[in-house]
Order: sequence, then structure tokens, then C-alpha cells
Amino acid sequence: MNESAFLAKSIVEREHGLSQSLSRAQIIMIGLGGAIGTGLFLGSGIAISYAGPSVILSYAIAGFIALVMVFSLSEMAVVHPAAGSFGVYAETYINPWAGFVVRYTYWLVQVIAIGGEAVAAGLYMTFWFPHVPVWIWSIGFAFILLYVNARSVGDFGTFEYWFAMIKVSAIVLFIILGAVGILGIGVPGTGFHNLTGLPGGFMPHGVSGMWMAVIVGLFSFNGIEVIAVTSGEVKDPQRAIPAALRTMLLRLFLFYVIALAIVVTFVPWTETGAKIVEQSPFVRVFAHAGIPYAAGIMNFVVISAALSSMNTNVYLCSRMLFSLSRSDHAPTFLGRLGRNRTPVAAILVSGAGILVAAGVSKLTPLAYNYLFGVALFGGMTVWIFILLSHISFRRRHGAARLPVRMPFFPWMQLAGIALLLGILVTMGLDTEFWNISWIVGVPWLLLISAAYFIGRARKRAAAVVRAP
Repeated sequence: MNESAFLAKSIVEREHGLSQSLSRAQIIMIGLGGAIGTGLFLGSGIAISYAGPSVILSYAIAGFIALVMVFSLSEMAVVHPAAGSFGVYAETYINPWAGFVVRYTYWLVQVIAIGGEAVAAGLYMTFWFPHVPVWIWSIGFAFILLYVNARSVGDFGTFEYWFAMIKVSAIVLFIILGAVGILGIGVPGTGFHNLTGLPGGFMPHGVSGMWMAVIVGLFSFNGIEVIAVTSGEVKDPQRAIPAALRTMLLRLFLFYVIALAIVVTFVPWTETGAKIVEQSPFVRVFAHAGIPYAAGIMNFVVISAALSSMNTNVYLCSRMLFSLSRSDHAPTFLGRLGRNRTPVAAILVSGAGILVAAGVSKLTPLAYNYLFGVALFGGMTVWIFILLSHISFRRRHGAARLPVRMPFFPWMQLAGIALLLGILVTMGLDTEFWNISWIVGVPWLLLISAAYFIGRARKRAAAVVRAP
């Protein structure tokens, strides 16, 4: 058996036991659900405030980086279908330290994201129930989604399928209504004046403003990695993963770019762009289109988006802890499976982290800003490690026998890494908000690296003591 075949076999055996019951349709919707969150429905207003109409280019650049990252990831996922996914690949194709850092960093990133989404969902519920405390909704939603994840992975897939369907249907309806309003089909059309006819033109804040919006766009795409994580629990991953990626990535790219093009064309960007988001740009478009109860409809959609994102991220968190346990980097009990062949202990520990993050984000917003900074820095770092892992993966495997092949290797990967490093540098130089990612992100990497090396030293010392 050659080295590549041995690696593939050892990875699958190490993380065996999970139920392989997700369908291709489910993983497509899970991927969409993970990447279409409140970042599109609400966060897009922040991106528009930076870039104006050129936000279309910003999200196209972010989409390109996401495309390179996910296709690189898919090559490895088809050969090594494992729950630990990119954490396992970093361990295998870079070194064990990289695998440790990637999985713990990604776990923390998602815990912080879920905590923020839980509080956001609670805040959205006050639109209909203003007298019910936010924390009741937040904790209630968190427990429901932990229960869903603790059941069979098939139940999780079904739940996420329909949650994601709500978001997708809303975006499709939005695009249709926006196109009708812009082109003047049966109604007076707004035309394309808002793209170039406002002060500053298409790029009112220059290239720098457009580039800053790429940062927001990238975090909107965060979560798309879930496709690779599902590879350990999907039926026939060699066929399902490539097919799902082809359709899901196209849909995701079109949804984001076309939807934002509709926003900045239909309504002046000066009305929809705001660094402090008070109303979704989507609400404004629905209201302009004369849709009754537009705010209520979008509130329902945004709550669905938040819960869908939470649901997917709980899945991601639990699989990262499960993988860490199976690779001897976390307590053994986190790698055990329940009756439904799901890592219940890993789900519950992740749930405890989520509740802490939600409490911090609600009670002490300043502290949450620092947690959010770790998430910003960590998300970019994980994507860079994925691309580096893939470059090493290709060197070992070659391309001839791979069932999925990323074109233009390694130039696409190098371009993705260069763009991600450029974004990280931009975040560090920005003194208004984004530099917090460096202030807390670098110490986090140092802390988790120290934990790895201390743990490794202790294991070696224990092995010496046990040796005869």
C-alpha cells in the first residue's frame, strides 16, 4: 500500500462510526444554509456603506476566494472523507501543530458566531414579542438546535434543508421583484441610474472602499466549509461531494452577487448603506416594491437565517471536537458516539461554549468585540491553512487519478492565499474597527500553540515514564 492510500485509510478508520445518511440534496442546502446567514440580509448594509455600488465587485472577489478554497477542499474531501475535514488535512499535509491549531481555532470561531446569532435571533423576536426578554429566546433557540443535532444526522439534514429553503426562496423572490422594478415590467422602472448617477459614481469611496467591503463579503461566505465536513456522513462522497459543490457554489455566487446588484440598483446606496445596521437593505427593497408587511416578512426570513446558520455551525463545532478527540488532542469522551451515531458529548460541550459566548455578547458587548476579533482573524487563518494543505496534498498525490481536480493549480491557490494575506494586512492597518482582529487574534494563536507544545511535551514525558 502506497503512502497516499495508507493516509486515506488511516483517516477514515480513526473517525469511523458516524452515520453516512446525508443525501446530495441535503448537503447542497446545508452548504447554502451555512453560507447564507444574516451577513447577507443585514451585514450587506455595512459592505454597501464602504463600497457603494462597487460592492458587486467586492462580493465577486470574496466569492472567487471562497470558490478556490472550497474546490481545493473538495479535492481532499473526496480522497479523505472525514468529519475533521480541513483540520485533519492540515495535520496530515502540513504538520500536527497545524491540525491542532486549525481545529481548535475553527471551533472557537464557530462558537462565537453561534453565540452572536443566538442573541441576534432573540433580538429579532422582540419585533413581535417586545416584552419577552431576549435571553429567553436565545437560550430556547440554542437548546432546540442542540437537541436537533443530538438526534440522527438525517434529522439534522432534514431540518437544515427546510430552513435553508426559506432563505433561498426569499432571495429568489427578492431577485424577481427587484428585476421587475428595475426593468419596469408592468410598473415604472427605476433603471440603472443608481449604479453610476449618484455622487462618487460606481466607486464612491475608491478602490480602498471596495476592498474594505471584501472583508465583509468574506465573512458572509464563512460557513461554506461545511460541505467538506459532511463528507464523513454523506452517502457515496466520491460522487455526492463534487456534484453538490458544482451546483451549490454557482447558486451561492449568483445569490450573493445578483442580490446585491439588485439592492444597489433598485435603491440608492446612500439609503441602504450603514455601518450601524438598523434595517436590512432587503426590507427597503420589499417596501419600495409595495409588498405589504415587508418588515414582518423579512424579520421571519432573518430569524430563519440566524437559526439555520446556528444549526449548521453547531454541527461544525461538534465534528471539530469529535475529530480532535479521535486524534488524541481532546478528552476521550468527546469522541464517543450516542445511540444515533452522533457525538453527543461534543455537541453538549459546544453548547456550553455557545451559551457562554451568547452571555458575553449580551451582557458585556466590549468583551464580545474581542471575541469577535478572534473569530475574524481565525476565520482567515483557517482558510489560508486549507489552501496550504491543498498545495501539499497535490504534491503528494498528483492530479492524474483525482476524481475532482481544481484547474490552474497552483496559481489559483497562490492567488487565494495572496488575497487572504492582503485582507489580513488591511484589517491590521485599519484603526477604526478591524484591527481588533490582530489585537486578539495573534495572542490567541500564540496561546493555542503554547497549549499544543506543552501537551506534546507532557505526552512525551509520560511515554518515557511508561517505557520499561
